[in-house]
Amino acid sequence: MKRRNFIQLSGMGAGALMVPMSMMGNNISAEALLAPGMDVIVKKRMADVALNTAKSMGSTYADARIGRYLNQYVFTREDKVQNVVNTESFGVGIRVIANGTWGFASTNDVTEDGIKNATMQAVAIAKANSRIQKEDVKLAPVESYGEVSWKTPIKKDFKEVPVGEKVDLLLSANAAAMENGANFVNSALFMVNEQKYFASTEGSYIDQDVHRIWPTFGVTAIDREAGKFKSRQALSAPMGLGYEYMDGLESEKLEGPEGLRLYRNSYDIIEDATLAAKQAKQMLTAKSVEAGKYDLVLEPNHLGLTIHESVGHPLELDRVLGYEANYAGTSFATLDKMQSKKFNYGSKIVNLVADKLQPGSLGAVGYDDEGVKTKQWDLVRDGVLTNYQAIRDQVHMIGQNESHGCCYAQSWNDVQFQRMPNVSLESGKEKYSINDMIKDVEKGIYIAGRGSYSIDQQRYNFQFGGTVYYEIKDGKIVGMLDDVAYQSNTQEFWNSCVKICDESDYRMFGSFFDGKGQPSQISAVSHGSSTSRFNNVNVINTGRSI
Repeated sequence: MKRRNFIQLSGMGAGALMVPMSMMGNNISAEALLAPGMDVIVKKRMADVALNTAKSMGSTYADARIGRYLNQYVFTREDKVQNVVNTESFGVGIRVIANGTWGFASTNDVTEDGIKNATMQAVAIAKANSRIQKEDVKLAPVESYGEVSWKTPIKKDFKEVPVGEKVDLLLSANAAAMENGANFVNSALFMVNEQKYFASTEGSYIDQDVHRIWPTFGVTAIDREAGKFKSRQALSAPMGLGYEYMDGLESEKLEGPEGLRLYRNSYDIIEDATLAAKQAKQMLTAKSVEAGKYDLVLEPNHLGLTIHESVGHPLELDRVLGYEANYAGTSFATLDKMQSKKFNYGSKIVNLVADKLQPGSLGAVGYDDEGVKTKQWDLVRDGVLTNYQAIRDQVHMIGQNESHGCCYAQSWNDVQFQRMPNVSLESGKEKYSINDMIKDVEKGIYIAGRGSYSIDQQRYNFQFGGTVYYEIKDGKIVGMLDDVAYQSNTQEFWNSCVKICDESDYRMFGSFFDGKGQPSQISAVSHGSSTSRFNNVNVINTGRSI
């Protein structure tokens, strides 16, 4: 780590330690975030320098990504501002195929000379790599789109909202938590704008403007006499939206059991922090769960993480093929299971889809990072495994000739590779609410929010916790539980899915910092679902299990 980066991170406060280095850049002022970037005409001219240089050196393919990555993070604790961080990263990454082999280089010298030199380096790397390459790279065909653009359909650009307004909102949430029984509270607001330009020798020139936002907090209540403390994290979801997400529109809220407020497309952080403080206090005296078999009612903010780990990652084709093993291994979902067309990944009501289109999702873009127009496709249909996630140089390995459009790089400085798109569970077709579902449960647990989790190196055996837990007896919520986690394996769990609420309950969970690869890269991805019931799942008591 460079000394400048170390000092930069050290000054951000404890909350900032969760920010990967890849999300950083040069420190700038909040006003500088509003400065216009490079004109699209200039971007095209610069990209053509890379493409023409690569072709003149014998490359059969080349693409250039000119990226300007803007970030603003606000961190607070109780009544204090810990830090406000504004960063900008700007540069170009060039990828080529020469002698049938990939080569990549990048530079922050976005001039004709700088780009030409980086392209020459990329070609040299490809030719050097070709000496040990056993098979030539095979690219699936892609349409030439010419000059096109795409932008996240936002209503409020976070860069135009004064920092003071953001700080006041977080401090108001902190105050609400403290007034309602919290002993400690910290909050943060992450905002990202990716301005990306892609050009390739296949004739596409694609300009995209991508926005994401994530408000979050942690509330802690203490029982000093008992020597106990409990924490409750925010029930927000990171979203591919503008600052309008923070408006907390009444029409976008859903009522959950026990007054739990559930959010979709907008978020009321003050209301959530108020309830979080009250729930953290309730957790101090909550009944410890009795281990055993329960029917689980899992709301989307919780279920999204289970989808992420037990569906999203194991159906990445590079994990399936054994080419990727970082961050919890490869995959149990081997090619023979998909090719058999009869592997029951889940019950017949389980339909899991991948997409890069869903409005408001973190993964929503018009085109991926190798110029493929994004789409939706089935992973599991009627419970049967039908497909994986694959990009241009992978799909021929599963007998397909069209990329799924899920290639991504965390910055201009990194090579793009296969990343998880949004992976979501389709809602039930019949009208069916959360309260309807709870009425149908004799012995169960309602779980909301994310908690600790673990999964094995084949993405098969796992354990998940949550944020808050409520006991269900004879169709009614009877009180809060504590020390809850459930254990299962991927196939057994998804085959225990017996009911899914209708689309009126559909919401998204998201991850801003999903890690993969070596060297590691992060990406942002959402997982949508409606509240779902899983019968006869093994629940353990985490307070007694050692």
